[in-house]
Amino acid sequence: MIDGTAGVSGRRDADEALLDNPDALAEHDPGGMLRHTASGGAQVRESAALAAEANLAVLADDGRPRAVVIAGIGTAGRTGDVLATVAGPRCPVPIIGHRSAGVPGWVGAADVVIAVSASGRSPEALGAAEAAHRRGARLVAVGAPDSQLQSVAERARAPFIPVPRRAPARASLWALTVPVLLAARSLGLVKVNEADLAETAARLDADADRCRSAAESFVNPAKSLALGLAGSIPIVWGSSPLATVAARRFGDTLSANARYPVVTGALGEAGRGRVGLLDGVFGGLAEGERDIFADPAEEDDGEGTRLRLVLLRDGGLNAEDDTDEPLAVEERRADAVQTLAERRGVRCDVVTAEGGSALERLASLIAVPDFASIYLALAHGLDPMAVPAITEMKELSNQ
Repeated sequence: MIDGTAGVSGRRDADEALLDNPDALAEHDPGGMLRHTASGGAQVRESAALAAEANLAVLADDGRPRAVVIAGIGTAGRTGDVLATVAGPRCPVPIIGHRSAGVPGWVGAADVVIAVSASGRSPEALGAAEAAHRRGARLVAVGAPDSQLQSVAERARAPFIPVPRRAPARASLWALTVPVLLAARSLGLVKVNEADLAETAARLDADADRCRSAAESFVNPAKSLALGLAGSIPIVWGSSPLATVAARRFGDTLSANARYPVVTGALGEAGRGRVGLLDGVFGGLAEGERDIFADPAEEDDGEGTRLRLVLLRDGGLNAEDDTDEPLAVEERRADAVQTLAERRGVRCDVVTAEGGSALERLASLIAVPDFASIYLALAHGLDPMAVPAITEMKELSNQ
């Protein structure tokens, strides 16, 4: 659920009328990023079926590993963050994300390496898979079929989950994540059942319908969020470890799709330093120095670029927790930062998690912001699919 504590004032050069014109949206989105993003539920179902055919049960033959390394970069790397937060603090072994070539020096036969690459050719995933094979670690690979990564997995006689590449990696989070979760389930590290996957897919379907291009801005939470962020410097904080994963994901999509600079992180860490941004040159005035009766729209028109806070809140309880005290601390902290933002005239949007399982709650925090990043790009006349800087960087670095 999303709640904006302010309207959409403060927009800078954003074409609100375009967002309410489905034909114009289609014309400005020739690569179909909206369509790809709407496929989240289908991605969950397809990847679950593909993982079921990969004989992941063989992973359990050697017992529980000492550690699990998730090797990949970009969206592939985020799958490790998802696994860690869904597994929770009671996971019996460490889950470690690794975003550079090779594997950590301590990895050996007692460990499991899950190499993830949407294209099946990223140097980070390939290097990790090859290193895991050399060191005798158990290997699982997730990526495009008939790719270099599949070849490495076959040489190592390791399970490979072929995920067809139907969209850019950043629009394929769920296609890449579900096989990672199911591999970890086979190792006894995470509790994700078929009902959890079905409910998560249904949640993604429902949010895709709410955020469809034909839904006008005043009823479309993604369009409303996009217009609120237009012309601002977004700060996205998550109130819990699960919400922080969603916050960092939103930072990824805002940067790549909308080309917006963004600050992301955990609200707890922000309270030890970054919350000071609210008092900075892009923040607001102290409560006693601001006219509380001023028209917010007029204030925005007279100012330059301002901060816009997006707070992702996870009110769910972990069934394995012995106490709700950590949750209470997180909720009080989220209430406090909303009050601080209000006092300084910094506008705040709140997205609240919904659903029963950790996976479904995470999906509810990711879906609307994913769409918002695309609508923000389109409102500025940008093609969210084509990102020249990414293409040029890959060419210059020979990737």
